[in-house]
Order: sequence, then C-alpha cells, then structure tokens
Amino acid sequence: MAGHVVSEFFTGVRLLLRGVGRYARSPKLILLGLVPAVLSLLLFAGLFTLLFVYVDELSATVTWFADDWAESLRSSVRLFAGIALVGVSGLFAVLSFTAVTLLIGDPFYEAISKAVEDDFGGVPDAVDLPWHQELRRSIFDALRLLAVSLMIAIPLFAGGFIPVVGQTVIPVLGAFIGGWFLALELVAVAFNRRGLRLPDRRVALRKHRASALGFGVAVFCCFLIPFGAVLIMPAAVAGGTLLARRSLGLPIEK
Repeated sequence: MAGHVVSEFFTGVRLLLRGVGRYARSPKLILLGLVPAVLSLLLFAGLFTLLFVYVDELSATVTWFADDWAESLRSSVRLFAGIALVGVSGLFAVLSFTAVTLLIGDPFYEAISKAVEDDFGGVPDAVDLPWHQELRRSIFDALRLLAVSLMIAIPLFAGGFIPVVGQTVIPVLGAFIGGWFLALELVAVAFNRRGLRLPDRRVALRKHRASALGFGVAVFCCFLIPFGAVLIMPAAVAGGTLLARRSLGLPIEK
C-alpha cells in the first residue's frame, strides 16, 4: 500500500515533467505563457518588497503581548514572528500567484491546455460559455480556494512560533497543503472546459490524491525558486491538463 502511494506521488511529479516537455516543444506556447506570469510576478514582487520593508513593524503588531517582556525574550519572539509572517506570506503568495496568473492569462492558458487536449483528440463535448460568465465563475472559484487556504495559513502561522518544529515540520506541511491547493487550481482550465466546477475538481482529485499531491508539491517547490513561477507556470498548466484527464479516467498516452 505504501509503495503504491509513493509510486502514485512520483507519477504526479512526472506529469509536471511531461508538461515541461510539451510546453518546451512549442515556441508559440512559451511566448503565450510568459506574458501573464511576468505581469503577476511584477505585482507580487512589489507586495513582497512592502512586506520586507515593514516586517519589523508587523512582527511587533502581531506580538503585542510581548511589549512588556524582557528585551531578549521579546526580540526572540518577534524574530520567530517575522519568520512565520514571511513563511505564511510565501505560502499564500504561491497560491494567490497561481490564481491571479490564471485569471490574467485565461486566454493564454486556455490555448496551452487546449493544445494538450488536442494531442489526445480534443474534447468533443466542450462547454463554450460567454467570456464574462466564464470569468465570473473563475473569479468565484479562485476566491473560494484562497479563502480556504487563508484559513489554513492562520494555524500554520501560529505553528511557526514553535522552536525547531516551526522551522522544519511546518514548512514541509505547508508544501503539501500548498501543493494540494495548487493542483486544484491548475486543473481548473481543463475542468471548466467540460463545464465542471470546483466541487467536481475536489471529488476527482481525491480519488487520485497521491498523484495530485506529487504534481502539486513539485509545482510548489518550483515556485520557490527565483523566477521559477514565471518559467514553470505555463508548463504547470500543461501538466495540470494531463492530471485532469487522468483524474477523469481519460487517456494521457498516445
């Protein structure tokens, strides 16, 4: 059983690698995919710059209870608070980066996902909604995912205060939680094409949880590399399309 879970996990990792290969073979897809990712990167780079400028003030704000403590103890608590703030902000940024980039680049990523589907005969029963209705649904689903991820980020932030555990176990836990939500976001284009919504994504991916986690954690780790999010995002959409097809019982081998 454990061996099967591990095998499925690495199957998910390989789906991302296949997405990279499919994306790299088409210069047109490369150009399509980079534009929205670069725009999102500029936005989030500005937000993180503000975070680092004001991290000391934010750390003091969230540790108001330590104002009257001894200086050494107060400084230690606020150091852990600063680390936790940056860590949780990083987790939330990875998830929101994906959601924002998918919204900005919907036509671009739709083209990438469609190219992958066309490799296997396309989607004969594709649902073609008006763009404004599709955008409204995408925004609503993205906000629901971000709301849930924010609720999870709060206890992770609290766990960041725990010495050793907060700097070891919590980041790993964050990668797996973040990976799951990334997988849910990155299959959205393929599911939307079939008229399926966020609850449908959850049901389908739960049946293939290990491979979904393998794919999502691999994407999460790539996003942590400088400029990794920009470079890997289009490939992640291609890999997410493969994951979506696999979770729906559709062929992903020619």
